[in-house]
Amino acid sequence: MKPTDAKANQTRATFRMSCEITCTIRASAEEIWALLTDAADLPRWNSTVASLGGTIELGQRLELRVSTVPDRTFKPRVTRFEPARSMEWSDGTAPMFKGVRTFTLTPNDDGSTDFTMVEVLSGVMLPLVKGSLPDFGPSFEAYAADLKREAERRDAEE
Repeated sequence: MKPTDAKANQTRATFRMSCEITCTIRASAEEIWALLTDAADLPRWNSTVASLGGTIELGQRLELRVSTVPDRTFKPRVTRFEPARSMEWSDGTAPMFKGVRTFTLTPNDDGSTDFTMVEVLSGVMLPLVKGSLPDFGPSFEAYAADLKREAERRDAEE
């Protein structure tokens, strides 16, 4: 499979569902990190993000609107922030309903970087809302493709 053909992997259980995607990007982890953490610029290159307010730093709350439901604002908090390595956004309250999105960057010996994004939704309320949730696969695939395209474009310009 070519890295641009990355496919999302989804799992579903009664009280937990997840979506994960990984792709290889021909750019350094630092270059990719700069894209992932620039809230003001992210909607320009990422077709899945309608708007993103706030500062992407540990402990900060963000205001995120996604293209699939632009009338709803999500307010995740940045709960992990390891520059050029890993970041986590969390929203909701366990054990009722919680969503956690994790971004991971793994540098490769050839100068490329593996990008992984995982979203896990869990809680006792999940069975009640699961039917109203969108299919995350296409959004994850678009997010990864957009990030790859922008990071490799920038890398080629340098």
